[in-house]
Amino acid sequence: MKVKLEDVAKAAGVSPTTVSRVLNNRGYISELTKKKVEDAIEELDYYPNDVARSLFKKRTNFIGLIVPTVSNPFFGELSLYIENICSSLGYKIILCNSSGQFEKEKAYSTMLIRHQVDGILVCSYNRGIDTYKYPKLPIVAIDHYLAPTIPVVGSDNYMGGKLAVQHLIDRGCLSIIHINGPLELETPTQYRRKAYEDLVDNPVTYELQFDEEDIVLSIRKILLERPETDGIFASDDLMAAACLQVARELNIQVPEQLKVIGYDGTKTTRSLLPQLTTIKQPIEEIAKTSVKKLMDMIDNSELSGPYETVLPVQLLINETT
Repeated sequence: MKVKLEDVAKAAGVSPTTVSRVLNNRGYISELTKKKVEDAIEELDYYPNDVARSLFKKRTNFIGLIVPTVSNPFFGELSLYIENICSSLGYKIILCNSSGQFEKEKAYSTMLIRHQVDGILVCSYNRGIDTYKYPKLPIVAIDHYLAPTIPVVGSDNYMGGKLAVQHLIDRGCLSIIHINGPLELETPTQYRRKAYEDLVDNPVTYELQFDEEDIVLSIRKILLERPETDGIFASDDLMAAACLQVARELNIQVPEQLKVIGYDGTKTTRSLLPQLTTIKQPIEEIAKTSVKKLMDMIDNSELSGPYETVLPVQLLINETT
């Protein structure tokens, strides 16, 4: 039989109101009374009704987090930092993998609102989802533009692109290509491409879908059709890793014949591919800044501030350049 609050009150010899005050840490309660209630809770193995408590407090202490997929090292590491930070603040995370699908993300965002989360962090490829226009729900976007009223936190993508391309130029590359995701995605990451185009005289860019098998096939075709390529700036480390794989298959020597630089610099990638030169994003700082901005919005619904927060990046030089 399920233990009720009234059962705890009876066992502790106090009123249900006193038990409620202990659970919600509300009002003055003597240490003796508090111990009686806590002992009764432990003895009866009682679990408070969090839904009822959230109605009383007008908060659920749940935060929604929407990412394309945690299988990507960047989103996985970002999610880990966000979960740890929120946990330290007394919040729980509801993690949603949208797989980049519009309808799936729309369903997740609706579910989060129905569960009365206190706010949502969104690292997504999709725009135009009506639920992001929910007037009283705090939302912070990470490295993606969702709506004109939703603040964005991310890294300095233009500077990252500039550091990467200039490094390849300084290493003597004369035929540099850029590989990135679909151009139609309205994200700050497109500034990486803009930096490349600003620095290279005859820019050649390739838009690849986020599918591992297709990426490898596309890169193989690119290198066979453009054997003069001696430098590749990939918009993320997974694409850079695919470039290294294809180079090995085609017996192209890295970095003697081909120099490769990636983007993200996650702990996973640096562990598995320590030789990769990359642009390291401040992932932990992105998580901290995003959570802080969301918490500020939760505490003050009228809060206003900078629409976009841009954090510095770092060039990590290794063996592939």
